[in-house]
Amino acid sequence: MTDALTAHHLTKRYGRRTALTDCTLEIPAGRVVGLVGPNGAGKSTLLQLACGLLDPTAGRIEVLGKRPVSGVKEVGFVAQDTPVYPGLTVAEHLRLGARLNPSWDRALADRRIDQVGLDPAQKAGKLSGGQRAQLALTVAAAKRPELLLLDEPVAALDPLARRTFLQGLMELTADQGISVIMSSHLVADLERVCDYLIVLVASEVRVAGDVDDLLASHHRLAGRRRDSTGLAVLEKSVAVIEESHTDVQSTLVVRSTAPIDDPSWQVDRLDLEDVVLAYLSGRPR
Repeated sequence: MTDALTAHHLTKRYGRRTALTDCTLEIPAGRVVGLVGPNGAGKSTLLQLACGLLDPTAGRIEVLGKRPVSGVKEVGFVAQDTPVYPGLTVAEHLRLGARLNPSWDRALADRRIDQVGLDPAQKAGKLSGGQRAQLALTVAAAKRPELLLLDEPVAALDPLARRTFLQGLMELTADQGISVIMSSHLVADLERVCDYLIVLVASEVRVAGDVDDLLASHHRLAGRRRDSTGLAVLEKSVAVIEESHTDVQSTLVVRSTAPIDDPSWQVDRLDLEDVVLAYLSGRPR
């Protein structure tokens, strides 16, 4: 199966400012991918390169096995500000989408508008933030894309609107079987909907993998104070991601391909947010 996205030494510069540097990754198809990282890590730039809105300065990117081209039916994109046309009604957005997209699924669009309770006669400029996000998602999904790119789609929404949006996203992915790449700072939301995670820091992929595998292989170790260079736990199967020390205790976040069998450590499992934070604040690779 062709990957949803591949990038090799991908770089994007704006004059002297570099937005993405030497980024290499492979994103499998058929997954709901969470893309997380701090501001300035290159998440938005990567997604705009993926949908053909930007051209790379150097390196190579392929989406569904091809060079990205803006506006193709195979890729749907919802930008960070969930853009809609304030002067157009909901119904006019759907009619415009139908004219611009030969693969437009009118039944899907009408069904989603009804499910999320949007008034077809309401102008988009009068909608709430959550309603605008639902409209933007509907327009992107009704193209029947193979890949849906979402750039911080719920960042400005209240908790109820976020939950409603994410429920709609899960229903769409279940019904259509599409690939999704969604950037977000809200790791709890990603944990609800994503089955694959990428942590991007300063354009470097710190970790990428199946969410269940990441949760199973990462642990927090707590024990007596010791220097990490002399830890018996540092075997080939164990990588230290983050460490902190007090006068009496050392605490490590590690990734291990084998069980941690050392009685001098208290071993605890991590949730996805713990894993993400460890890579954001831990050692560069």
